[in-house]
Amino acid sequence: MTEKTTKTTSAADTADILLSAEKADKGITPTLKTKTTKIKEDNTMQNEKIISLPLNKLAAFENHPFQVKQDEDFQKLVDSIKENGILIPAVARPIGDGYELIAGHRRKFACQILGIEAMPVLVRELTNEQAVIAMVDSNVQRENILPSEKAFAYKMKLEAIKKQGKRTDLTSVPVGQKLARSVIAKENGESQSQIQRYVRLTELIPELLQLIDDGKIAFRPAVELSYLSKEQQTLLLLAMEAEQSTPSLSQAQKLKAMSAEGALTEDSMMEVMREPKANQKEQVRIPYDKIKAITKKDMLPKELEDFVLEAVKRYQSYLNRQAKDKGAR
Repeated sequence: MTEKTTKTTSAADTADILLSAEKADKGITPTLKTKTTKIKEDNTMQNEKIISLPLNKLAAFENHPFQVKQDEDFQKLVDSIKENGILIPAVARPIGDGYELIAGHRRKFACQILGIEAMPVLVRELTNEQAVIAMVDSNVQRENILPSEKAFAYKMKLEAIKKQGKRTDLTSVPVGQKLARSVIAKENGESQSQIQRYVRLTELIPELLQLIDDGKIAFRPAVELSYLSKEQQTLLLLAMEAEQSTPSLSQAQKLKAMSAEGALTEDSMMEVMREPKANQKEQVRIPYDKIKAITKKDMLPKELEDFVLEAVKRYQSYLNRQAKDKGAR
């Protein structure tokens, strides 16, 4: 398919396209208009253009931290593209003999579902650091961002700013780690401490990170757990499974302190996990092997729970009938 140039854009148009990407990805018709804010021109903006590109020439951004989820918002996007086409072009940069997507991964996937072979793309020359910053900025403000997505996005942008040695407005002011966090915090409405907490989550093993995304481990305890070694985190998973519970903030802080002191062992970890939590309801635990010996088959946790509850219910009904029969004699 021939690459077709549709128009050139100004720096202000580029910024407006990036800011409108969130609405486009939600299937909302955005109003595209030139921003009045002055934006510093650079040489990379002189050659940018919007062209129609085949989807097979658009590679996903390397280590892209944002998932493409087929949820309700995504279906709205599919319906919008089916009815109106692509309202806001994707953003990509030339790389090798193709292009790397900066913004528009969800639009590309929607086009694939609809059988659309090409999409409009704003092509712009960007350095690696500029590409990371643009990619994060065009995605991180979306609703329903998972903690893991935000964590890796902030880390990528933090490292890009530090490598770039410049602010995101491309001035020549050098920045250190603290100032880089300050830039990200200001742009995303977060405190510097919160940015640092999110970045800490990237130190967690994937299994724990998934539990955070699933809402099974709270954010603040998860930050404390990130200071445990990978081996200790794996042991913690086993302890959590054995106790059928997740660490509270105080427990996570205790585990972190014991790890720092070199006193965290498998036994001490189990002791911490067995400590009662505030407002914790009492639970009855039955070893899985005992139930399996009776049922003679493997069951998923939910199936096992339903099986035991039904068995208890039927046995209680049996006891009630026995008592009733005895009283009638």
